Amino acid sequence: MKKILTISLALILVIMSLAGCSQNTGSEIALITDKGNIDDKSFNQGAWEGVVAFAKANKISHQYIKPEEASDAGYLAAIDLAVQGGAKVVVTPGFLFEVPIYEAQTKYPEVKFILLDGSPHTADYSDFTTKENVASILYSEEQSGYLAGYAAVMDGMTNLGFMGGMAVPAVQAFGYGYLQGAEDAAKELGLADGAIKATYHYTGNFEENDTNKATAKTMYQEGTEVIFACGGAVGKSVMSAANEDGAKVIGVDVDQRYDSETVITSATKGLAASVISVLESIYKTNSWDTFAGKTTYFNAANDGVGLPTAVIGDDKADAFDRFESFNKEAYDALFEKLENGSVTPIREITVADPSGNATAQELTTQLNLVKVVVTTR
Repeated sequence: MKKILTISLALILVIMSLAGCSQNTGSEIALITDKGNIDDKSFNQGAWEGVVAFAKANKISHQYIKPEEASDAGYLAAIDLAVQGGAKVVVTPGFLFEVPIYEAQTKYPEVKFILLDGSPHTADYSDFTTKENVASILYSEEQSGYLAGYAAVMDGMTNLGFMGGMAVPAVQAFGYGYLQGAEDAAKELGLADGAIKATYHYTGNFEENDTNKATAKTMYQEGTEVIFACGGAVGKSVMSAANEDGAKVIGVDVDQRYDSETVITSATKGLAASVISVLESIYKTNSWDTFAGKTTYFNAANDGVGLPTAVIGDDKADAFDRFESFNKEAYDALFEKLENGSVTPIREITVADPSGNATAQELTTQLNLVKVVVTTR
């Protein structure tokens, strides 16, 4: 009875949401959030901004739904509500939707699904199948992380930190790229072997909590100049610690300079741009088959990753103003190398631990680090 009541209330919320949207085209777009909210300054927000921009420009009704619980069943229930509410396209931001979309793609063959940062699979990983009604979108996080690590070292920093959430592929790729960018910058500067120190850590969660803040604070007190906070709400903990210690932070996914003065730049994904590209293929260019039933990577070549190059609301502002010396000219030169493929950071390495947490030796050997000395914690 309680479950029925919960679903009924959720349906009412969906209907209320739909009532407030334009229905000129008879089409609907729904976004299902993961554990966060649409104002999380991260994945949900970036994806939602893409939905809103496209839907408003094309007068298509749209809404978002936050699941009752953060579980496969909870996410699938939210998808059910979206479809029952009239959604023809469902956008799901994050790897947590891989299993729910695996089930939903068969349950709702007439609905198109845009799965960001993941590929559909069974809960036991025994089958990976992306059906023709699903667009699996991944990002070259290793390129974005590379840009961040390179910029930090070129700006004069020699003691770097990395705090990832869980060691899932996207977070791993950010971290691996970060170390490689630092290595290449150190080589260009002619620094000695071992001149760059890097403390590498996975928190095991994507939360803002006292433990994560304490970890960041310890790293800063040990001499870390900047921490690449790559774990959703973990970034808030890192920013809080940095603010107290007068230290620096590199944000992730979206431009987080607006959250804290401590954020010097962010390793971003083109979340909104990728969502808009896929929606255009559905509603405007009749080219859904470009994305349907396959995995598409967004990278430097198609504006899928990068560091922020503009400040929102101020066309004259310098997005690199929080660096000491690294500037847009240096950034553009490096970005071009990623874009044309002359620089290709390693995305994956072999990690023995089932958790995905690499040892310092695994990172050093497989990422070819000489200038960078890694310590894991």
